Amino acid sequence: MVFITVAGRSNALSGFTDAQTYCPVIACPPVGEAFGGSDVFSSLRMPSGITPMVLPELENAALAAAKIIALSDERIRIMVTSFQ
Repeated sequence: MVFITVAGRSNALSGFTDAQTYCPVIACPPVGEAFGGSDVFSSLRMPSGITPMVLPELENAALAAAKIIALSDERIRIMVTSFQ
């Protein structure tokens, strides 16, 4: 199982989700105009032991999730390699 988190005004969702599970979490924070794009740093700077991966493009987050699942599922591995 892999979680992809997309949060609006608060990027805390990814860290909170990661702290509650042993599964991989991929943070896909929307880049906001209000802070000149610097709000993404709240997804990058996490406390020790909280480790969501950060990918700003939702399509790349989905591909990363598929690659993680492909480590144990040959059908997904075939689909990922044919997509790439």
